Parts: sequence; structure tokens; C-alpha cells
Amino acid sequence: MSIPEVINAFAGWNITVTPEQLKNPSPDFVEGLYCACLQQATDLTHESLREPSQIALNASQVDEKDLYETALASNILLYHLTRFAKAARVDDFNAQDVFAPQQTRTMILLSAFINFIRFTEQFCDTFLKDLRDRSDAIIIQRNNAAVQLRDIQGQYDELSARIAKDKPMCEKLNAENTTLSSTMLMTKDAQTKAVRDVEQYRADRNELINRKEILNSEIKTLEDSIQRTRSRIVQSPERIKKTISIMSNTAMEDKKTVAMQEAKSRDLQAKINALHNIEKDVRGCIEQIQSIEREVQSLELSQKALGELRYHLEEKVIERNELRSRQERVNDQLANANLKLERAKKHAEEKKTSTQKTIVRLQQEYSQMVIERRENDKQIEEVRDEANQVEASMHKHLKQSEVELNELLAEYWRLRHETDVYMETLANKLNMRVVSE
Repeated sequence: MSIPEVINAFAGWNITVTPEQLKNPSPDFVEGLYCACLQQATDLTHESLREPSQIALNASQVDEKDLYETALASNILLYHLTRFAKAARVDDFNAQDVFAPQQTRTMILLSAFINFIRFTEQFCDTFLKDLRDRSDAIIIQRNNAAVQLRDIQGQYDELSARIAKDKPMCEKLNAENTTLSSTMLMTKDAQTKAVRDVEQYRADRNELINRKEILNSEIKTLEDSIQRTRSRIVQSPERIKKTISIMSNTAMEDKKTVAMQEAKSRDLQAKINALHNIEKDVRGCIEQIQSIEREVQSLELSQKALGELRYHLEEKVIERNELRSRQERVNDQLANANLKLERAKKHAEEKKTSTQKTIVRLQQEYSQMVIERRENDKQIEEVRDEANQVEASMHKHLKQSEVELNELLAEYWRLRHETDVYMETLANKLNMRVVSE
């Protein structure tokens, strides 16, 4: 871009720039222009960049902060200007362009910055539309995430309430489970011992029943034999009495034995009934333990589901925070874009007004220039004649000057030769060594 184009571009931003400043740029002048371009593109100013550096210095433990304040502000400004230059396709921007500017380099950088700003202003509508679409999509995602978060939070609260409600019962059931387990082990040991006793009693009972049957069969056999013997033997009162007494004694002993065996049988039956009752109690305990185990399994499943819901809740909270931060960034970008759009519209209106005024002024100047041009043509002819006369006199003066210059040079070399001869003579007189420079 030429110097007038650069001046007109900055004039559109209400910044006054003169051709002399562009031909001989100073560091402060160049830094001001670069900051103006950066403000047009990103709304960053010296004040907005100075505040973070001041906060960083206040938060640090550095002594003599005034020494570092200027350097830190310059580094931050150079960082943002380098990013802005890379966006404008200038990859070799460095600190020398700000603190030791050159005319050609400064014009190239200003041209790149102005063209980049015009490009962003030209395509601002498309960018804003895309930004609004993305913002609407992000808002929809945020609302969906908020709804999911409320549902998950409700489920989490419900499960937490259920866990808090079931916790005393669970502790009570665990205590009962521990008590029942110890009782069951004791009962199982007692049942094992009782089963062994019952088996032993059953074996004794069977043995006694067999002996009873054998004795009954022997008694019946003896009664039959007695009957047969009585029918064959002559009745003897003494022998019969003796036999009767012996048999009555034997019968009494057998009755005592049968009574003892029946008492043992009743005891065994009572023990068997008690064992049946114990077995029913043990079965009830086992059923309660199984129901407790089922409740414990369901509780473990609920705790596992609660852990998964907590994990999903944490993920959703993280997603919500990310979406919230993204929404804030998008809102900030949207606000900046709206400000840029308003500034661009205002700039376009001002530029249009200034362009119309410039066109009217140029038309008036053009009509005046036509008149002045005619007068200038006459003056040019007169000046041309005067120039010819001046050129002739100039050639004459040049010839005279060359003659005088040659004479002066000859006189200079003559004087220098005489001076060298005088110095050598004086050195020889004073016995000094002269070194020629």
C-alpha cells in the first residue's frame, strides 16, 4: 500500500498520520499504530494489557516492581502483536519491528494489518452467523445436559435417601445376621451331636425291639411247650408250684426288662420329637440367613448402582462445567462480535459520509484545478524559458568553478609538499623521528 492509502485507512479510524511520520517512523509512533490495528481486530488496548501485568507483579515476590513493569508490559504487547501478525500472514514479526522500525518494513507490516482488518470486517456477517448457530447449538446442549443433570441428581438423592433410610435396618440385619450365624453354628454343632445321639438311640431301640420280639417269640414257644408238656406230664403240685414260681419270677424279670425298654423308648421318642423341633428351628434359621443373604446381595447391587450413578454424576458435572465455560467464552465472543459489528457499521457510515464529502470537495477542486491548470501552463512556459537561461548560466558557473577548484587543489598539494619538507628539515635539526600517518 502507498503512503496516502495508509493515511486514509487510519483516517477512517480517526487516527491522524502524516507522511513524514511514515517516512521516518519512530518506536513510539509505530507502537501506537500497531496497537490501533490490534484494537480494531481484538479490542485489546494498552490499558487492558497493563492491568494483567500489574496483577502479576503484585502477586509475585519481586522487589523493585517498577523496573519490571515496563518490560513485562512490552513483552505482553509484543506477544499479542506477534499473534496478530501471524494471523495477518506475517510470520517473521519480531521486537525489532517495534523498537527499531524501518520505513520499508513498517509499510509492509501496516499494509498487512490494514488488509487483514478489512478482510475481517468484510466477512464479519458470515462469522457472526456461524457463531450464533454454534451458540444456539451449545445452548441446546447445555439445556439437555441440565435436564439430564437434574434427573440424575433426583435419582442420586432418591438413592441417597433410600440408603440413609435402609442403613439402620442394614446395620440391624448385619447384627442379627452375625448373631444368627453364631447361633446357627452352635445349633449346627448341637444338631450334629443330637443326630449322633438319635442314631445311637435308634440303633439301641431297634436292638431292644429285636430282643423284645425274640423274647416274645421265646415266651410264646415256652407257653406252647408248657401246654404240650402239661398235656403229657402227670400233674404234680410241687413241681407245678416250683415251675410256676420260676416262670413268675422269669415273667417279672421280663416285665421289668420290657418296662425299662419302654421307658427308654419313650425317652428316645421325646428326644426324637425335640430333635424334630430343633431341625425345624434350624431350617427357619437357614431360611432367614438365605433371605438376609438375598437382602445383602440386593444392597450390594444398590451400592454398585449408586457408585455408577455417582461416577456418571461426576462426569455430567464436569461436562456441565465445560459447557458453562464454553458458553461464557461464546457469550464473550458474541459480545465482542456485536461490538465489532456496531463499530464496523458506524465506521462504514462515517466512511460513507466522509467519502461523499470528499467527492464533493474533489469535484470542486477539480473544477478549480482546470482553471489553475491553464494558468500553470502559461507559468510553465515562462519557467521553462527561465530554466533554460539558468541552465546556460549554470554551465558557465560550473566551468569557472572547475577552473578555480583545480587551481585550489594545485595550491593545496604545493603547500602540503612544502609542509612535509619543512617537517623533515625541522626533525633533522631536532634529531626527532617523523612517522607519516
